[in-house]
Amino acid sequence: MLTLLYGVLCFCALGCGQLTSGQADDGKRYICRAIPLTGDASCPVTLLPELNAGSQEEELRNTVMQLRETILQQKETISKQLGTINELTTKLSLCASATADRKYDKGGSWGKDKQNTMGDVPGDPNETIDNLGKTMQGLKDRLENLEQMRANISGASFPSELRDLLQRRLGELEKQLLKKVSTLEAEKSMLSNATAAYRLKTESTLNALVERINELEKGGGDFMSPEQFKLSLPQRTNYLYGRITKSLPEMYAFTLCMWIKSSASPGIGTPFSYGVPGQANEIVLIEWGNNPIELLINDKVAQLPLEVRDGRWHHICISWTTRDGQWEAYQDGEKLGAGDNLAAWHPIKPGGVIILGQEQDMVGGRFDAGQAFVGELSQVNIWDRVLKPVEIQSMANCTSYIPGNVISWLASNVEVFGRGAFKRPLEICQERLPNA
Repeated sequence: MLTLLYGVLCFCALGCGQLTSGQADDGKRYICRAIPLTGDASCPVTLLPELNAGSQEEELRNTVMQLRETILQQKETISKQLGTINELTTKLSLCASATADRKYDKGGSWGKDKQNTMGDVPGDPNETIDNLGKTMQGLKDRLENLEQMRANISGASFPSELRDLLQRRLGELEKQLLKKVSTLEAEKSMLSNATAAYRLKTESTLNALVERINELEKGGGDFMSPEQFKLSLPQRTNYLYGRITKSLPEMYAFTLCMWIKSSASPGIGTPFSYGVPGQANEIVLIEWGNNPIELLINDKVAQLPLEVRDGRWHHICISWTTRDGQWEAYQDGEKLGAGDNLAAWHPIKPGGVIILGQEQDMVGGRFDAGQAFVGELSQVNIWDRVLKPVEIQSMANCTSYIPGNVISWLASNVEVFGRGAFKRPLEICQERLPNA
């Protein structure tokens, strides 16, 4: 039955085709299709789309539009990348400007708004170090972003010339950032070193102030001030002496000054001696027998043109430098002699013992009574440099008192040994002058 029905439908289609075969061709095409039994039995037709030249043009137009859209999208992407590059360039310039503001200016200040009131380092160096660390971390983050951006550009479908241009530009930015990070790390290291040195200097100054305050609070016993006392050694023995509780550091120059009073004969003895392990005569000031006063350094001898055996107070200073072994001798503020080649290029060794009034044959002992000092000593100070003549003269004429920066004359720094040796109050400076 179904076969018969399809056959009728095909016959109808063929019949329709024969009816129209005699008509003129109007460019239309017809097809037959099956319809249900309940549908219209007439011969329905379906028009095929017109096939002409306009269809091909429409297809080309659509293709062109798609290509244009793709180009616009790529152009927009390139604009975004260029905007990112410009932003990074601006930030790099700001970073360079900010770094320049941190550098020292000629007035010793740090930055434009923070003044260095101490003259050495900024008021808060830790904050500056933290800021440098944050800046370097930010630059490192930008470097990672640049590397990620470079990877994205390498995988994007850009024209080769544009991709190469972007990669070169990003490479230049990366080099600049790396250089800036290196510079900031170097500045951070320098700032850390400066901060450590500043702290050490501050601690040293504070310790010296605390020591000085302690001495002032103690009042030096019965003395008007800690340095206003004298060491009295009235007899020539091998058991009366004073000892400095501090030692000397390694020195390449020094100045030794003291007030001295003696009338002993023959020779005043040994007012000062410094011995170190292996060399008991590292620094010695001695006058024995009928010889002039001698300065010994590392057992090398120089004779000094000083005369202090008149029983009156005299201010003497001896300076020495390891360079060519140059030495100078002052008495009462006047330079009386100078020379060279005294233990040249020999540094003063540290860690020895300072004895006042005795010559050491071994470090700290084995004294000889024939070389003992007889008289009074005061304000024995040592500096690790050669004092200027004006400084020596100001101490000798009572204009000023300059404590030694290595050994200072303080009651707490001097120990007295032997019955008959005393620390007594010192006469005022004007009474110690030669014309008093």
